[in-house]
Amino acid sequence: MKAMILAAGRGERMRPLTDTCPKPLLKVNGIPLIEYHIKNLAAAGITDIVINHAWLGQKLVDYLADGKQFSVNITYSEEPVALETAGGIIKALPLLANNEQDTFIVVNGDVYCDYNFNDLPKLASEFDAHLLLVRNPEHNAKGDFQLAGNKLINLIDNQQTTYTFSGIALYKKRFFSQNVAEELHSVAPLAPMLKAGAQTGKITANVIDNAWTDVGTPERLAQLNQN
Repeated sequence: MKAMILAAGRGERMRPLTDTCPKPLLKVNGIPLIEYHIKNLAAAGITDIVINHAWLGQKLVDYLADGKQFSVNITYSEEPVALETAGGIIKALPLLANNEQDTFIVVNGDVYCDYNFNDLPKLASEFDAHLLLVRNPEHNAKGDFQLAGNKLINLIDNQQTTYTFSGIALYKKRFFSQNVAEELHSVAPLAPMLKAGAQTGKITANVIDNAWTDVGTPERLAQLNQN
């Protein structure tokens, strides 16, 4: 199985830190965020990794190179401008999967998480994606989704627990390939596609209790480095 780490974003909310450093290279306890993901993937035997980049992308390439220093093989998907999450994945599809049933992992490069990728479930043939959810952090108290058994559902019941998407997920190629013709090399957010998939019952999910932080502000990064 291959993995993709999303690393193309500008990181506007992290400025001025990201004026000269791509967000995934910001450090937690002296180690770049993206390096944690690479090492966690490698520890689970996932060694073929695609990384997309746009803003200050050459700095990522210079630091990570071909991945041999981490015992992985890194391939890059360069974006002239950041294509957002779905757009970046769609552009990289030829590097990630051949067949419609092929499954790959996607990880947001700007989150910190100690998840063990050996714990990833198998994605059943009838489903298109599987999301890892976390309990809502203070900055996203409303949450993103709910669960009905192991199926992802949109926010519809005010009495039911809500969860936040961790930025880690399994996808089948077909989840994105149906949008390739219209979205190839186009800016395309992921959230509308996830909501549509939840609406049709094609996405499963589970909640993880691992250490997790969306490193979306300098304050959150500073807090991580105090722990």
